[in-house]
Parts: sequence; C-alpha cells; structure tokens
Amino acid sequence: MPPPATPDALIQHIQSLYNQLSPQFQRAARYLIDHPAQVSTLSARKLALQAEVQPATLVRLAQHLGYPGWETLKAVFTRDLQHNPNSYTARAQSLLERPDPGEASWHTASTQQARNIASLESANHQAMQRAVAHLVKAKRIAIAGFRSSYPPAFSLCYLCGLFRPNVHLLHNTGGTMSLDLHHLQPEDTVIVISYAPYSREILAVAKTARQRGCTLLALCDSQVAPIALLADHILIASVQGPSFFPSTVALQSLIEMLAQQWLVHSGGSAITALSQAEAQLHATGAYL
Repeated sequence: MPPPATPDALIQHIQSLYNQLSPQFQRAARYLIDHPAQVSTLSARKLALQAEVQPATLVRLAQHLGYPGWETLKAVFTRDLQHNPNSYTARAQSLLERPDPGEASWHTASTQQARNIASLESANHQAMQRAVAHLVKAKRIAIAGFRSSYPPAFSLCYLCGLFRPNVHLLHNTGGTMSLDLHHLQPEDTVIVISYAPYSREILAVAKTARQRGCTLLALCDSQVAPIALLADHILIASVQGPSFFPSTVALQSLIEMLAQQWLVHSGGSAITALSQAEAQLHATGAYL
C-alpha cells in the first residue's frame, strides 16, 4: 500500500498508529503535524533539534510510515497546527529571565493572537462544515471541559442553549460526573474541549462516550491530542502565546464561530427559540 499522499491522509495514518509508536516517534510525529511550516523550511537536522529528537529519528519515522525517506514525507506537509506547550513554570521562568518592555510585550502578544485566529479557517474549514451538519441533526448534546477548559465549555453551552434544547454541560460537582456519563446513549453527541496538558477527566469522558457509541466532537490543539484520536469530528485551535499559560483566545473564537454556524444552519426554529429565550431573559430582569 502506498504511503499517504495528502496531509489529511497522513494525519489519519499517524492517528491510527500513534498509540503504538515509540515515545521518540510520538514526539517527532506530533511535532511534524503541529509545525508543518517548519517542516517545509527547516533542514532535518534543525527540525530534529526543535523536536528534541535525533535526525535519524525523522528518517526512521518516515520509513516506518511507509515513505522511502525523509524528503518524501516532508513534501506532504502544508498545514499549521499546534504543539504541546512547555510547563507553566518553565515558561514563567523564561519570562523572568528575559523580560520585555511593555510595548514589545503587547506587540508580541497581539501578533501571536492574530496569528492564532488567522489559522482557524485553514485548519477547520471542511471540518467545521461536517461538525455543524451533524450538530444540527443531533438529538441530545453534552459538552465537557475541565480546569482551564471549563470556561470555553460553559461558553459554548450557554450560547447554544439560547437556541437549542437538550444541550447540557457535564461537570463533576459533588463527584456526580459518573452518573451523567452513565446516562449517555448511542444517539447522543458529546463535545469535549481540552488542550495540552490534557486533564484526566476529559479523557475519561471521551473514552466513555466512545464506549457508549456516542458521536464525539473534539475541540483541541492538535490532531493527535488524546481526545482527537478518539473523535469523529475534530476542530483545532492554536493555544500558542507569549505568556506562561496557553492562550485561549483562538479557542474562544472557534467556539463563537461554531455557535454562529450552528444557529445559521438550524434555520427558523433556532431563531424562534432564541427570540423566546431573549424575551424570557428580559422578562425576568436578567439585564439592567
């Protein structure tokens, strides 16, 4: 069988093999997927240095994936995805060691955030269409995000709950998440949101959803994120940023676009539901 000739096919091939790869192959494969621009511009030696593997590892990985050599695999990459960030402490220490003037810090941050948002369309154009088409037809939807991914999960649930019934947020308040997961049915759709470092809870939700036959939509930072490897649909947001903590600006933008497209493709019934919800908010004095 010939090796994958397109980025999507290569990503799917790596996903299918990822858990069986050696730790060094996993490190290299993830870096290649998450930094295709660097793959296309850097030499194998410099790329290996960035990925923290040996240059020979890239060659062996390419051969393991079915390519004659590194150059053949290199030609496949065209997309820009996101890598696992360093530890928060290491990033914070770096900020202390190399403090930037205020104006430079603002410029660096705004430039990176703009780059993250700009990458959303190319990373998700077709995947967004498929995900929205499924969500419009879905009967019941559960959304999960934990720790720093809880705010985006809550935001998506709140936005979509304004025009879509049977959308609820999975949480672990009082240790009750296992009961919510117990009630999942095959016709349900579960949306899981996370980025590196991934929480144990989100992987547990994804695994349970898969075991119960649910459709799984992952919003994450990489095509080889643990939840992405289990998902039917994947939407990607870059979380790179100059601070000590991953940036969620692009993730929030992705969520707002998902909610918008979900509403648009739901048609008149969604507008009616939104109108009723808005009238109820005003009637109950929710707003000043």
